[in-house]
Amino acid sequence: MATIISSIGLKGIEGYCVHAEVQMMLGCGSGITIVGLPDASVKESKERIRGACSSIGCMLFQSKTIVNLSPADERKNSPALDLPIAIGLMAENHFFHARIPDHTAFLGALSLDGSVQAVAGMLPYVMAARGLGMKRLYLPASAELPFSQMDGMDIIFVQHLKDVLDSLSGKKLPPVRKKRQLQPDEYSFEADFSMILGHRHAKKVLEIAAAGSHNVLMYGPPGSGKSMLAEAFPSILPPLSETSSFEVAGLYQLANVKRGFHRKPPFRAPHHASSAVSLVGGGSRPHPGEISLAHHGVLFLDEMAEFPKRTLDMLRQPLENGKVTISRAASTVTYPARFIMLAAMNLCPCGYLGTCTPKQIQAYQNRISGPLLDRFDIFLPVGTVPLLEESGKINETSEQIRTRVTEARKRQYERYGAEVCNGTVPNEIFLQKNPLAKSSSLMLRQWASKENFSSRAQMKILRLARKISDLQGSRELSENALWQALQMKRNHLFGKRKVDAYATHHGRKNGIFAARPLV
Repeated sequence: MATIISSIGLKGIEGYCVHAEVQMMLGCGSGITIVGLPDASVKESKERIRGACSSIGCMLFQSKTIVNLSPADERKNSPALDLPIAIGLMAENHFFHARIPDHTAFLGALSLDGSVQAVAGMLPYVMAARGLGMKRLYLPASAELPFSQMDGMDIIFVQHLKDVLDSLSGKKLPPVRKKRQLQPDEYSFEADFSMILGHRHAKKVLEIAAAGSHNVLMYGPPGSGKSMLAEAFPSILPPLSETSSFEVAGLYQLANVKRGFHRKPPFRAPHHASSAVSLVGGGSRPHPGEISLAHHGVLFLDEMAEFPKRTLDMLRQPLENGKVTISRAASTVTYPARFIMLAAMNLCPCGYLGTCTPKQIQAYQNRISGPLLDRFDIFLPVGTVPLLEESGKINETSEQIRTRVTEARKRQYERYGAEVCNGTVPNEIFLQKNPLAKSSSLMLRQWASKENFSSRAQMKILRLARKISDLQGSRELSENALWQALQMKRNHLFGKRKVDAYATHHGRKNGIFAARPLV
């Protein structure tokens, strides 16, 4: 009868149970055969296991042994299966006789000296094990985890293969890890809104975007402060919940990108020369891209018009669904990608609407497709600021703004009964919880007809108006909030008539924008 040892496999960030079924075949020669779609790293495990087991006096492979990794139709591609295979082989060879409790899983790569090593993505493995109902989990002590224990599951950290056998035999192992405490100063940012002079209108709009998780496109002349506003934006977002912070940390581990265990929302700002694979994710063995690393945080695309159009259009589906599915011949994986998108761009190649011809301006702006523009909730013009007039004024700190944002989000969570914002809640739930007055409905229909708003754009206006009402302390979706949302959603950027109107409104003189505050 075969010995069956449980472990965990990952498909993207989702986990599934893997069973290492080990059986000796007497009289059939010697050696080991691993089946069940193992990749090279799993096939080579038999040599690592041979060395690790011999270090504790267990000589394997004296007879023919079959290791079947089930389910047989899922590709196995991690050396984390070394430990369960080794336990199964030693049990089948009667090297130890202790009973392995039900719902126990093993994870870890083995060194030739018998030490148990961590692999990339240990946190997603642990989260998956809990979700699959495992009661006990053996992990390498070197695993990067923000906790020493988890509710509902006993985690045993081991340093050596001998530690595993001692634990299975009933011996109590000495603690090798301490619970990590989150330090108060870990929620601090280098950029703060108090450091940015002026831009009161832009700050207020970004506060609305942070409270309701709305996408924003900022446009204006070079040097007007678009990038500075975007870099300070994460400082007004509330801390991540524990579950969200674990999910973000797991994605960073899978991508092999260093990130400490804290509750800061992630901020990703890829260069416009980034490839589509680095932005969206993929590769021969699919890995998370920038949009997944920005999950529960911010993705900032500076100089948006400089990105390849094909690369930008790949963002359309993740912006709508909050996830990205990557299909390859070997496998299909899905990664979460729910983020606030901030983008910044100039109006033309020169940036000042000065020397560029209308044809050049139109070609530059056409690099961003209409369907992608439709996914922005807010179009925010950013003009230059008279520094001498603003230098003596006191600006609100990010902490003060963050307090209002946090309160606004709490009201949304109570309204919808889940941790979702106005910008991300499903349409049917939003409309059910936020009925529209007859006069407001008429106003929206008139504007939609005038501005050619799509159905998606109209929903975004309603979501934005709901958030403005929240910040104003109103329980109802007010007409004033709807009017403000309409103004924020109107696209003043694209089209020659709109470009000319923008330049006139912001005081352009001979192609140079005058220092005039926004209204």
